[in-house]
Amino acid sequence: MRQHPRPGTAPAADARRLARLHPAALLGLLLCSTGGALAALALPAALGHTVDRLVTGGPVPWTWLLLCAALTLAETGFDAAAAVTGTTTTAELTASLRTRTAARLLAAEPRRALALPSGDLTARLTARTADAAAAPVTAAGAVAGVLLPLGAIVGLLLIDVWTAAALLLGTPLLVALLRAFTRRTADAGADYQRAQSLIAHRLTEALDGADTIRAARTGAREHRRVLEPLTALAEHGRRTWTVYGRAVGRSGLLLPLLMLLVLAVAGLRLGAGAIGVGDLVAASRYASLAVGIGALTGALGSLARSRAAARSLDPLLTLAPLPHRGLGPVPDAPGHLELRDIGVESAGGPLLTGVHLTVPGGTSLAVVGRSGSGKSQLAAVAGRLLDPDTGSVLLDGVPLDAMEPARLRREVAYAFARPALLGTTVEDTIAYGPGTASPEAVREAACAARADGFVALLPYGYATPVADAPLSGGERQRLGLARAFAQQGRLMILDDALSSLDTVTEHHVRRALDARAGRCTRIIVAHRLSSAARADRVAWLEDGRLRATGRHEELWADPDYRAVFRGTPPGEHAERSGAEAETR
Repeated sequence: MRQHPRPGTAPAADARRLARLHPAALLGLLLCSTGGALAALALPAALGHTVDRLVTGGPVPWTWLLLCAALTLAETGFDAAAAVTGTTTTAELTASLRTRTAARLLAAEPRRALALPSGDLTARLTARTADAAAAPVTAAGAVAGVLLPLGAIVGLLLIDVWTAAALLLGTPLLVALLRAFTRRTADAGADYQRAQSLIAHRLTEALDGADTIRAARTGAREHRRVLEPLTALAEHGRRTWTVYGRAVGRSGLLLPLLMLLVLAVAGLRLGAGAIGVGDLVAASRYASLAVGIGALTGALGSLARSRAAARSLDPLLTLAPLPHRGLGPVPDAPGHLELRDIGVESAGGPLLTGVHLTVPGGTSLAVVGRSGSGKSQLAAVAGRLLDPDTGSVLLDGVPLDAMEPARLRREVAYAFARPALLGTTVEDTIAYGPGTASPEAVREAACAARADGFVALLPYGYATPVADAPLSGGERQRLGLARAFAQQGRLMILDDALSSLDTVTEHHVRRALDARAGRCTRIIVAHRLSSAARADRVAWLEDGRLRATGRHEELWADPDYRAVFRGTPPGEHAERSGAEAETR
């Protein structure tokens, strides 16, 4: 289907945008990281001066000893505060990013927002958001990783230029090592995340189709299919650890050589009398800080993963919200619905083409047709769960794309063949919607949907947690219908929402629907003859086009219409009747 990108929209997973959400916490983290780094840089100088005072044989330098102890405690305290602040801020940023991503999904056109496979979408909303949200905290904490080696080099320069020069000889190699590590870690991390998403998608498919898999006894085959990407996942994981291992191995070879070179030069300078014993102690400590790139390597690896995760969130965070002009529905109107030249397309071809349809307010319309004829697309377009590629839809004269979404949702109630039972308890599930239904309205809706009988048998009635309620397909469908009945809008759309009901229950539900005549328009996507027969009018779809509209009794004269309910391909009924007549 046609996409509607929002030009110029920057992804909300960008580290700078995330940093603006909690500036005070990130500033505190930055100050703690900087404070810890400055304390670590001051400690070698204090130790060196203390050693010089002790070597000279004078009185014990208690002041300098206390300063060394204070710097050690300060470094430890700042590091602990940075760890706590960083963990808390990362959790808050993750929650904020997940909320914003989910809000984008809910604000966009549902069929476009859910274009991604459900498993992949779940992985992005959970693991990817956590990785992306870690970027500002990692960047703030990385200040210490940069400040320590730079400060250590400055400290060495202040002690002895030749000792610092020995360390600077290996700096280009260290920079090249870090650049290669960052680039390769980012590539391996992105591939690893893609493989994870594929496994999550296949696992979700298997869980949704558990009954089918069990009935077909294909569990072993499905197990292999779900876990098949594990080979690629393991390969990408090995690549990540190989990159990390090579970086550690090379640094493990380079850093001791640099330390040995620095200490050798410092020892020669000590022998020449250019520096003292305390300077040698301080130089060794500064050299250790300068070549200790482990923290910086970890930060760079985390930032690389965050960037890869942020890129995977971009398609969700750049989803365009449903456009509207802030109009409201006409007050006290009965729900007059008009579909004008509706066309819906997909990559496989047109789903609906040139559909013109008018549904008078307060009447009922049954939408019939064979599988794939476009019934569900028509139902989605009628309540703006799907924007048409061509044409427009009007409710009581107001275009749906001009109506403010929150107002539109209060006027349109949906029920589906497989409803999602959201909410903690059964009562929450029925009351779930743009408005809050009262307990009395919930029970009236349950009675209308014939759900009150089995709800009364649940352990705690309407207070029973949905997760603890053993519900059949028909019972779930009745709860979905009750949720639609609980809304007092002017348009109710049932997308195959009666398919799992027995004949008696369907009869009672249809009576409840008929009771809304005159004040609520009802659109029923129907497969049963009884649903079409009770509707005021029938819309007959065939290959995405509106073949005919009229009363069921009028359309019944067409053998192709009768074949829709008998499962006979169009035209075959007439051919069969002609052949039978010829035989007779």
